[in-house]
Amino acid sequence: MIAPSAPDTTTYRSIFLSDFHLGTKTARVHDLLDFLRNHDAQFIYLVGDIVDGWQLKKNWFWSQMHNDVIQKLLRKARKGAMIKYIPGNHDAFAREYVGHHFGGIAVAENALHLTADGRMLLVVHGDTFDGVITQSKWLAQLGGTAYEFAIKLNYVFNRIRRRFGYPYWSLSAWLKHKVKNAFTYIDAFERTLAGEAKRHHADGVVCGHIHRASIRECEGVTYYNTGDWVESCTALVEHFDGRMELITWLGDELARPDQAPAKLEAPANRIEAVLAEAARG
Repeated sequence: MIAPSAPDTTTYRSIFLSDFHLGTKTARVHDLLDFLRNHDAQFIYLVGDIVDGWQLKKNWFWSQMHNDVIQKLLRKARKGAMIKYIPGNHDAFAREYVGHHFGGIAVAENALHLTADGRMLLVVHGDTFDGVITQSKWLAQLGGTAYEFAIKLNYVFNRIRRRFGYPYWSLSAWLKHKVKNAFTYIDAFERTLAGEAKRHHADGVVCGHIHRASIRECEGVTYYNTGDWVESCTALVEHFDGRMELITWLGDELARPDQAPAKLEAPANRIEAVLAEAARG
């Protein structure tokens, strides 16, 4: 039984979150922490790419706020939330711990979630159904580097827009909508995941991976994508009647506090040492 929440906290039956990319300077940890402080749930699913192992191996970065996200999740588990962590491609190192529990958080390859209104949902990150990831890892890593560059460019661009009174605008989201190949890739990904849900005799599928929040009917099942916490700052939530909803928790990108690196001396190939340090905290 989950402990009572603070009066100003919104509680849902379930929360699905993915693609934090902790360990990168572009992770929106300030918004993520604010979301976690203001929302609770009986069931919480961490749907992959929580830690960005690819980036940490290239350029070590881990701020105290990144540590705070891990500690906040562990605190929710201690208070009674049932939390499942389903690793993705950027935190594939955690797949070695499938079947284990850490601080009350269960690590799983995938999950089946039964909604309050009796629907079965398959929960997966989605990378294992992405041909670029499974067949051309070097290309996927190149794409990840390009995406990281686009996010940094987007930050500078929005600083200029803000000076002229314009609202936040996402370069990568625009590219995903406008570039024909990107649209074709996303459509194929959604159809593949829908097919996997049907193979599991599920009514829907919840995934992350492509950083595009969505709820839509696809191939006779419901496709849910949680989005990300690099740009869109979205979460998929289940209300107590089983109704599903996407929430955007987007603060002022340009007003984020500086993410000064915490004094956590750990080599980049030992990411679990940092997670252990966070758990002890």
